[in-house]
Amino acid sequence: MRRQGGPEVFQITGARTGLKEDVRGRQRRYIISMSIRTLSVILTVVLWNVERPLAWAMLVLGALLPYVAVVYANAGRENTPRPPTSTYVPPPSRPALEPSSIESAADRAPVQEPKATS
Repeated sequence: MRRQGGPEVFQITGARTGLKEDVRGRQRRYIISMSIRTLSVILTVVLWNVERPLAWAMLVLGALLPYVAVVYANAGRENTPRPPTSTYVPPPSRPALEPSSIESAADRAPVQEPKATS
């Protein structure tokens, strides 16, 4: 991602978008929603004597869209994923060897030497 005339900017996966970009996106969503509302109100006036059921639908859309537009435009920053708190990854644990029994010299049975035959 490169800005006009500026250095190359890398986007980090877990990082949130900047506040300016977030506000710009919210404003854009709100303006689009309000443009649709304006169009629906104009269509209500135009269609009132031509197609009354469609005009009523446009009127309802024009009445409900401001609420939906505000809720939609304000949704954003609170649901962004949080970056990990720690980048430390513990090394894999190796299983410990089982303890072995150690015999003392007194515990061992005496070793018998073979008899010499003549």
